[in-house]
Amino acid sequence: MPTRCHTIAERSKKYRYSTNYQIVTDADTRHVVLVGRSVPGNRNDCKAWEESGAKAAVGTTITIADGGYQGTGLVMPYRRRKAEELSDWKQAYNKSHKQVRARVEHLFARLKNWKILRDCRLKGDGVHHAMLGIAG
Repeated sequence: MPTRCHTIAERSKKYRYSTNYQIVTDADTRHVVLVGRSVPGNRNDCKAWEESGAKAAVGTTITIADGGYQGTGLVMPYRRRKAEELSDWKQAYNKSHKQVRARVEHLFARLKNWKILRDCRLKGDGVHHAMLGIAG
């Protein structure tokens, strides 16, 4: 999320200050289950997953994620290796995984419709409290 408070945000690739949030949702009901603490926006997904406290909060619950979370123990789609094709069952699995992820991405898009999250001017924990208020 774009954030103007430089004490909690870092410059991302495009030189904008942002924060990274880890949000766990129920794909069936589309309700937010967990909002992790914000981490600077230049962190990769694996590191943000651990630093935000989301990993500890989820525990051993089966959780799906996109391909950016390799090595975290989350359920991800299968990747095709060089000079290999995915088997039919892996393609079918990836299709169902993609459909569930689409529901989650639509929720993220709805969260970003809120102006306070598109251009957050709050300082310190205010960003996290705004996210909790909107997501809850």
